[in-house]
Amino acid sequence: MRLSTSIIFQQGMQGVTDGLSNFSKTGQQLASNTRVLNPSDDPIAASKAVMVNQAQAQNDQYTLARTFAQNGMNSELSVLTNVVTALTSASTTLLSADGTKNDNDRQLIATSLRGLKSQLLNLANSTDGNGSYIFGGYKTDSQPFVTNAAGTVSYVGGTQAISQQVDADRVMAVGHVGTDVFNNASGTADIFSALDTAITALETPLDGASDAVKSANTASVNAASLGLKSSLTNVSSAQATLGVQLQEIDTLDSIGTDRSAANKQTLSDLVDIDMVATISTYLMQQQSLQASYKAFIDMQNISLFQLNK
Repeated sequence: MRLSTSIIFQQGMQGVTDGLSNFSKTGQQLASNTRVLNPSDDPIAASKAVMVNQAQAQNDQYTLARTFAQNGMNSELSVLTNVVTALTSASTTLLSADGTKNDNDRQLIATSLRGLKSQLLNLANSTDGNGSYIFGGYKTDSQPFVTNAAGTVSYVGGTQAISQQVDADRVMAVGHVGTDVFNNASGTADIFSALDTAITALETPLDGASDAVKSANTASVNAASLGLKSSLTNVSSAQATLGVQLQEIDTLDSIGTDRSAANKQTLSDLVDIDMVATISTYLMQQQSLQASYKAFIDMQNISLFQLNK
């Protein structure tokens, strides 16, 4: 059978081209540590890898949501610690207003309570690191508590606490609206109302007053004292709720970390190379390519006459 020069050249060139293509692809796999460079390399593995990447993207979103929730709850806890301190001080101060105090002493106590009321109002209107009002619910851009001309404090914030989906099956409120902390729905733990009652009673002159007036005044002070105690219990309950939720966040973070590691391993099993085997293949392909080059060059140096003798 007689061979033409063009056929010999084409065969030699095809061997070099195929060898170079395989060698180059293996080199890319080594450089990227990825076996599946294109979906066509392994359609099933590529399809599964897409699903794993989507699952991991969702896991990352939950991780970010938990960070947001954690930051929000920690900000509120910090404020509530100061609220407890102020409430404790107010309760202690009010207890000192016993029946033996004269009007001047009672006025001094009332002034002290006014200062604590102002402090608590500032705490109720606290903002987080982003300038958002902590106790305003979804109305984060305006003060949740306002004071009218008479000094009465009212809540004008949102009615629903901000919530975050912190995992696939868990939606969590990341804090409290102001009414839940400073004046609960039952009305027995209204901080500002209790303070107003106490201040009004203490600023009422009792020197020379009738026993009935004094008795009514004492009842008002006692009611205010009870209201402050209830408020302290209410705030402590809010602290406990946040503490439990922060523990849950830690647990979900741990689960999320494990899930991320599992996704990473699954993805590696699907598309990553076997380093030892791939290096071995790379070296063999390199030798094969060098042999193809040499054979092609040698073939070019052989005359058609010599091939057909």
